[in-house]
Amino acid sequence: MAAPGVLLVMGVSGSGKSTVGTLLASQLGWKFYDADDYHPEENRMKMGKGIPLNDQDRIPWLCNLHDILQRDVASGQHVILACSALKKVYRDILIQGKDGAPLKCDESGNEEKLAEVKLLVVHLTGSFEVISGRLLKRKGHFMSPELLQSQFDTLEPPSAPENFIQISVDKNLSEIIATIMETLK
Repeated sequence: MAAPGVLLVMGVSGSGKSTVGTLLASQLGWKFYDADDYHPEENRMKMGKGIPLNDQDRIPWLCNLHDILQRDVASGQHVILACSALKKVYRDILIQGKDGAPLKCDESGNEEKLAEVKLLVVHLTGSFEVISGRLLKRKGHFMSPELLQSQFDTLEPPSAPENFIQISVDKNLSEIIATIMETLK
């Protein structure tokens, strides 16, 4: 299998996406993005108040992330994105951008068809108990443990024909990294 252009490390808040993504990026020499860094201020404020984001909040953010991935992949760059990407439609937007999305991302009328982003989804899974326990120890992050339940409720785990692997967060970090590296071989 040709290496995917993008490795999407997904899962609910507290599943270890940023930690796993950062480590992988440094081992592979790929570029790393944390999707949380790209949330507009309104989204951050909602989450800070414990209000779950809806599709209207998420879709422009995902379109923006797709454009970043598209640009990097087009320039030959391999990318790792840590992003909750809870629903299949969100993952589709990351891959296909506006054409796969119910809402248009690009208002300038650019209709040229860019190559699809080749994506390998790494789904970090764990029980509500384990992950909420991790979130309680975490400082300076805008996801409240209460919002975690809404993420579990929203979650649509990847399934065929999506290109994915599922890894339990009960494994230690080096096992998680080794599993992903093995899949990439």
